[in-house]
Amino acid sequence: MKLSDHLILGIDYGTESMRAILVDIETKKEIAESSMIYPRWKKKLYCNPAQSQFRQHPLDYLEVLEFVVNDIVKKVPEARTKIKALGIDATNCTPIAVDKEGTPLSMKPGFEEDPDAMFILWKDHTAIKDCDDINRHAKTSKLDYTKYSGGGANYSAEHFWAKCLHIFRNPKIKKEAHSFVENCDWLPNLLVGIKKPEELKRNISIAGFKALWNKEWGGYPPNEYFKSIDPVLDGIVDTFSKEVYLCVSPIGTLSEEWASRLNLNTDVIVAAGHMDATAGAIGAGVREKVMVEIVGTSTCAVLAGKKHNRSIPGITGQADDAVIPGLVGYEAGQAAFGDLYAWFRRVLLWPFVEIFNKLPYIDDDLKEKIYKDVYDELIPNLARQAKLSGNDESCLIATDWINGRRTPDVDYNLKGTLAGITLSSTAPLIYKSLVEATIFGTKAIADQFIKHGIEVEEIIAVGGISQKSPFVMQIMSDVLQMPIKVLNVIQGPALGEVMCAAVAAGYYPDLETAQDQLGVKDYKIYTPRNENREFYLKAYDKYRKLENVKQIIE
Repeated sequence: MKLSDHLILGIDYGTESMRAILVDIETKKEIAESSMIYPRWKKKLYCNPAQSQFRQHPLDYLEVLEFVVNDIVKKVPEARTKIKALGIDATNCTPIAVDKEGTPLSMKPGFEEDPDAMFILWKDHTAIKDCDDINRHAKTSKLDYTKYSGGGANYSAEHFWAKCLHIFRNPKIKKEAHSFVENCDWLPNLLVGIKKPEELKRNISIAGFKALWNKEWGGYPPNEYFKSIDPVLDGIVDTFSKEVYLCVSPIGTLSEEWASRLNLNTDVIVAAGHMDATAGAIGAGVREKVMVEIVGTSTCAVLAGKKHNRSIPGITGQADDAVIPGLVGYEAGQAAFGDLYAWFRRVLLWPFVEIFNKLPYIDDDLKEKIYKDVYDELIPNLARQAKLSGNDESCLIATDWINGRRTPDVDYNLKGTLAGITLSSTAPLIYKSLVEATIFGTKAIADQFIKHGIEVEEIIAVGGISQKSPFVMQIMSDVLQMPIKVLNVIQGPALGEVMCAAVAAGYYPDLETAQDQLGVKDYKIYTPRNENREFYLKAYDKYRKLENVKQIIE
C-alpha cells in the first residue's frame, strides 16, 4: 500500500493497556495499530481492591509508549518520517504528585514502591473521606466552586482535588511534592520537553470537569479557598498555569530525547492532552443532542450543547469547550459496568479455581486449557440462557453501585444489592438482573440530562461491551426506549486523538470537519421492543427505591 506523507498517530491510555493507531489523512485509512498491557499493572502491583486502592506506576506508561510506537514504526518503516502529529488521551481522573522539576515521586529514590507516589487511577476511591471534607467546605463557601462538578457540594472522590487532598495528607508526600499533575497532561508535555509544573500546558477537559476550573470565576478557585479546606493544599493551585488548552491546541513538537526514543523526528506536532472519555466521544461523532455512551469496565456518557449559564445538578462534569470547542461539554458515567459482570464471573469461578486446580489426576497444561475455555465462555453462555428467560420468570432486582455511584448525585457509600432471590433464581437470571441494573444506571443519567433541559435525541454506543454483547445492547434499547446506534469502531479514543491531532497540525479547520472526514460510518442499530416497555418501567422504579438499602448495609 502506497502511503501519503501525512500520517497521524492517535494514542489512548486505557485502564489495562495503551493502544495506538496510525491513520493516513489523505486516504482516511487506518494503516497500523499496536497495544501493550502495563507490565506492573498486569502483576496487580500497588493495588488493594479491598480498600478501593488502584495505583499505576509512571514507568508502566513510559515503557508501553516506547514499545507501542516503535512497534508501529517497525510495521510501517515509512512512518518514521511521515508521521506529522500525534495526540494522547488517558484515563481520567488519574493524577500524580511531582516535585519542583516535575518528576513523579515514584521515579525518585525512596518512593519507587510507595503507592501514594504513583498515579491514582480513576476508580481509586481512597479519597472518600477527604472528598467529604471538600463537600462540607463547599456548603459554607460564598461561591460554590463545585456547582459545575456535581453541583450542590457533590464533588466526587474520583476527582482531582479529592485525590490531591488525600495524597498530600501523607507527610512523606507533602514534604517532597510540589504539585499534582494529571496523566493526560504529564505525558504530552513530557514528549515536548515541558516538565516544570508551572510551565505545563494543562488541558481544558480535566481542568473543567475534574479540577474546578471555570471561566465564571476566572479559572481555578483561589489558593485561599484550598488552604481553608486544609493547609496541606496551600500553594498547589499556584503551581498551575493560568491558561488551559483545547484538545485541538498544539503544545509543541517532539523533543530530541523523545524523538530518539520513539524513532520519530523532532517535527512531529503534539496536541494538548485529553480525557479518554471525551476523546472516545469525539471519535464516535458526539455533537449536539447526541449522547455518546462509552461502555466498558465503567461507563462515560458524554454530550455537547449550546452555551448557557446554568448547571445540571448531580452531573459529574460540565465545562465550556471541554468536548467540542465552542460548545458546553458534559461528562457523566457509572463507576462500574463491565466490572459488575466481571465480579459475577469471579464469584462463579471461585470454587472451580479452588477445587479444580488442586485435583492431582489432571495435568497442569490441561487444567490451564480447561480454565481458559470456561473463563472465555462463561459470560456468553450466561447471556444466551438469560436471553431465553422471560420477564415473568424472575422478580430479581439488582443495583449497579458495586463501586459506588458516580452519577447522578455522586455517592460512593452506596453498595451493590440483589433483591428478590428465590429458590428458583438461577445464575442466568442473576446475570440478567445485573445487566438490567447497569442499564438502569445508564437510564438514570439520561433522565437527569433530559429533566434539566438537555436534549438527547440519539444515543451512540462505543467500547468493548457494545461490540461484544448484543444481549446487553438490546436491553439498553428496551430500558431507554430509544434506538441505540453501535459504531463499528474498536479504538474510538485513539481515533478521536487522530482527529484532534489533525486539527492541531492544520489539516482541518475545526473538530467537526475532522469528525466528518475521518469518522466511522459503519454501525448497527438496536431498536426497543415495545412488549418490554411496561416491565422495565416498573423494574426501574424498584431499582431507584433500592437506594434506601444504603442505610442498612453501610
